[in-house]
Amino acid sequence: MIEKLRSIAIFATVVDQGSFRAAAEQLGLAPSRVSQAVSNLERDLGVTLLYRSTRHLSMTEQGRVLHAQAREMLNAVEIGLDALNPMTTEPVGLLRVSAPAFLTQTRFMDRLAGFAKAHPKVSLDLHFTDQRLDIIKDGFDVAIRAGWLEDSDFIARKIGEMDRLLVAHPDYVAGKARPKRPEDLSEWDWIGFSIRSDRTELTSRSGETVSITGRSNIKVSAADALYECAVRGLGLSHIPEDLARRGFARGELVHILPDWTLAPLGIYAVWPNQSRRENLTTIFARFLSEA
Repeated sequence: MIEKLRSIAIFATVVDQGSFRAAAEQLGLAPSRVSQAVSNLERDLGVTLLYRSTRHLSMTEQGRVLHAQAREMLNAVEIGLDALNPMTTEPVGLLRVSAPAFLTQTRFMDRLAGFAKAHPKVSLDLHFTDQRLDIIKDGFDVAIRAGWLEDSDFIARKIGEMDRLLVAHPDYVAGKARPKRPEDLSEWDWIGFSIRSDRTELTSRSGETVSITGRSNIKVSAADALYECAVRGLGLSHIPEDLARRGFARGELVHILPDWTLAPLGIYAVWPNQSRRENLTTIFARFLSEA
């Protein structure tokens, strides 16, 4: 029975990770052992659980039934382990985290590294993407969100703020009259961000706020792409300060209207109200906010 439960857990990990190799890396096993465990499970049950091809895995109907039950079993185990965390001196368990891809180029990574070093018994499964993922459907314990929250059904903890700067390449700016106010930028080319409004608000040192809508012939879906388009002289962009400072140091970007500021991005840790790893998630969010 113990060996069969182990094989079921391996099967569930293969499905969750999307491949035998990814599951092997997650479990710290050789890919051949992972494949053999699933094959043995199929033989013992007398059913096919997975359709295999060189590039893709898909579940059979029997596989979907078993995976749903296996996921409930593993969730129950994780809840049990999580309940023990407050009784132990060292947090332990797996924490699946999603975060915006642009954070990999910022000081946020120092906080993640600090958590990993402070809690070596916690395994972090980190997914970086600028696309909004479904925390529950995609099986994440916690998501890092940048911007202004709309998820009223989730628990959220603010872990920081990130300033944004309005930037462009020096060659692009050289062909323009020097702007003095935000309205002077209305005819400039803007690099749009698909998950953000085209309307931009800037505030002067005296507190005056001006809202403008830039003309965008180019729109991208990743913050890193905003930077890459800006350094190639394609127009204006407002990007996280860490990325902007990198461009300034390299001479690839200049600060536009430095006397006017954009509202900072709030950075939040968000997780379901009934998290399977509630205590571990809380420890993670608290560490990030206090780092």
